[in-house]
Amino acid sequence: MTDAALAGELPFPPRPDYLRAGSTLLSWLASTDHKRIAILYALTITVFFFMGGAAITAVRVELFVPNGWFLTSDTYNRLFSFHGIIMVWFFLVPSIPNTFGNFLLPLMIGAPDVAFPRLNLFSWYLTLVGGIFAVYTLVAGGVDTGWTFYTPFSTMFSNTHVLTAAAAVFVVGFASIATGVNFIATTHMLRAPGMTWFRLPMFVWSIYATSIVMVLSTPVLAISLMLVIAERWLGLPIFDPVRGGDPILFQHLFWFYSHPAVYIMVLPAMGVVSEIIPCFARRRLFGYDFMVYAIIAIAGIGFFVWGHHMFVSGQSPYASLIFSFLSFVIAVPSAIKVFNWTASLYRGQISFNSPMIYALGFVGLFTTGGLSGLFLASIPVDVHVTDTYFVVAHFHYIMVGGSVSAFFGALHFWWPKITGKMYPESWAQFAAITMYFGFNMTFLPQFVAGYLGMPRRYHTYPAEFQVYNVMSSAGAAVLAAAYLLPLVYLMWSLFHGARASNNPWGATGLEWTTTSPPPPHNFDLQPLVDRAPYQYHAEGESAGSDAPEVQNARSLR
Repeated sequence: MTDAALAGELPFPPRPDYLRAGSTLLSWLASTDHKRIAILYALTITVFFFMGGAAITAVRVELFVPNGWFLTSDTYNRLFSFHGIIMVWFFLVPSIPNTFGNFLLPLMIGAPDVAFPRLNLFSWYLTLVGGIFAVYTLVAGGVDTGWTFYTPFSTMFSNTHVLTAAAAVFVVGFASIATGVNFIATTHMLRAPGMTWFRLPMFVWSIYATSIVMVLSTPVLAISLMLVIAERWLGLPIFDPVRGGDPILFQHLFWFYSHPAVYIMVLPAMGVVSEIIPCFARRRLFGYDFMVYAIIAIAGIGFFVWGHHMFVSGQSPYASLIFSFLSFVIAVPSAIKVFNWTASLYRGQISFNSPMIYALGFVGLFTTGGLSGLFLASIPVDVHVTDTYFVVAHFHYIMVGGSVSAFFGALHFWWPKITGKMYPESWAQFAAITMYFGFNMTFLPQFVAGYLGMPRRYHTYPAEFQVYNVMSSAGAAVLAAAYLLPLVYLMWSLFHGARASNNPWGATGLEWTTTSPPPPHNFDLQPLVDRAPYQYHAEGESAGSDAPEVQNARSLR
C-alpha cells in the first residue's frame, strides 16, 4: 500500500459519504443510518425551537408595559404554556441526546451503527407524531395549564385542549425511552476492542448516564399524564380532593420525572463541554475519573431531590428538610465538574474558536444557574421566591443558558465532521459572544424582579417592575438575533464553505479518524483503542479511506 493511500490521498474518488448514499426523500425517511436519523432529529427540533421561541417573543413584547396592550389574559396563558411544552419536551430533552448522541455515539466507540437501528428510526417517528399533537393543540386553541399540567386545574377547571397536549408529551416520552434503551445497549455491546469503560470519552459517559435516567424516569411521566387523561376523560377520582383524590400526588409523580429531566438536558451538555475544552486548551481533561464519578453521582442523586419543588405544597416539613439537604448534596458533583473544567484550562494553550467560546459560556451560565439553585434549596428563601421570576431566571440559566450554549458549541465543533464544510469563524465567534451577553441581559433582571416579589405567569404587573421587564425584553431581542445568526452562516457554509479536513481542530476522538462527512458504515477498519481517553489509535490506515485492500478488513487484532 502506498504512502499516499495510507494518508488517505487516494488516486481514485472515494465512495459516497452518508449524505450522498441516496438522495431521494424516501432514502432519508426510511434510513436506519444513525447519522441520517440524527439529521432528521436536528431538522425537527429546529422547527420546534423556533415555534417555541415565537410564542415567548409575543409574551416578552406583551410585558413591555404593565397593563398589557395586545394579548388577552387567556391568550397570554396559552402562549407561555405552549412555549414551555414545546421547549422542554420537543427541544431541550431531545436536543443533544437525539441529535449529537445519535450521530456521535457509534463513531466515538468505534461502532458501525447503534444497536437497534430500526428502533432508532421509530423513535424519530414517535417524536414527529407527538409534535403533530402539540401543534394541533396550538391550532385548535391551545392549552393554559403551563408545562406542568398541575391538578386539579388540568383535570377539572381548564376548558382548553389538555388531552391533546398531554397526549403529545405522552407519545414523545416513548421516543425518549426507545432512544435511552438503544444508547444503553449500544454502549454495552458495540464498543471497539480496547474501549474499556474508563477509556470512554466523557460525551459517551454523559449520554450513557442520560439514557439510564430516560429509561427509569420517563415511564413515571407517562403514568402521570395517563392518570390526568383518565380523570379528565373518564371522570375517575384520582386527583380530585372532593372525591377522595390527592392533587399533591400528581406533583410527586410529575417532579419525580421532571427533576431527573433537568439532568437529561444538562448531562449531555456537560459531556459536550468536556470534549471541547481539552481540544481547544490543548490539554488532557483534568481528573477524568472524578468527572466520571461526578456524572454517575448527578444521575443517581437526581432521583432523590424532586421534593424541593414542593416546599410550599403542604408536604411534611421533615420531608422538606431531607429534600433540602439532598439538593445541597447534588451541587457537589456539579461543582467538581466546574473545578475540573477550570483546571483543564490552567496553563493550556487556549484558542478562542467559536466552540470554545460557547463552552466557556456554558460554564459561566451553568455556574450562575447552579448557585441560584442553592438559594432555592434553602427552604426559607424558596418560600419567599416560589412562583416568582427568580425561579424563571434560575430555570433558564440552567436549561437554556447552559444546555443551549452547549448545543450550539457542539453544533460548531462537529459541524465540519457532520457536513464536511467549514463555516466563517469570525461570524461564529460574534454569534457566541452575542448569545452570552444577550442571555444575561434577558435573565439577570428577572432575578432582581423575582426577589422583589414579581410573580411569574402574570399578564399584568405593578408599574415598579416595568424597568426590569423592559430590560429583559430588550435582551430577548438580542438573544433572538444571536440564535438566528448561526442559521444564516451555517446554511451559507453548506454551499460556499471551505471543504473541511478529517480533523480540522486537531482533536483526538475516534470520530475524527474517519472522513468528513463519514461513510455510511463509519469505519472501513475496525478501530483499536490502546490508550487512555483522548489518545486514540486506529488500526492500519486512516479509518475513512476506501482503498480496496482494506475495505473488508474488519477482523480484530
